[in-house]
Amino acid sequence: MEELAKVNVLGTEYTVIQESDDERGKLSIQSNYDGYCDFTSKTIYISDISEDNGYIKDNLLEHRNRTIRHELVHAFLYESGLDHNSDWARNEEIVDWVAIQFPKLKTMFEEIDIC
Repeated sequence: MEELAKVNVLGTEYTVIQESDDERGKLSIQSNYDGYCDFTSKTIYISDISEDNGYIKDNLLEHRNRTIRHELVHAFLYESGLDHNSDWARNEEIVDWVAIQFPKLKTMFEEIDIC
């Protein structure tokens, strides 16, 4: 298990942890997932996304970063209270959309200097 980062999510500190296939504690429960956000412990778990662990995507760094972004979006929606009071904030399609589109939005906003 490797701690990758600590991040402030709306005033709450979350820890991002990478688990190897041998250690897949939280992620083994979520068997087909590359990441999991545990709101109770304020921890985000991600798989060791590497060729050594059987991943065959061309750009593993992008897949890893997208997985972390996806779980951080879950954390933001939870900490904002939206996760508690709406169905859409728990919708995986919405969370994935934000995680996938964020880098494009960030680039666009930076291009027109509104960040």
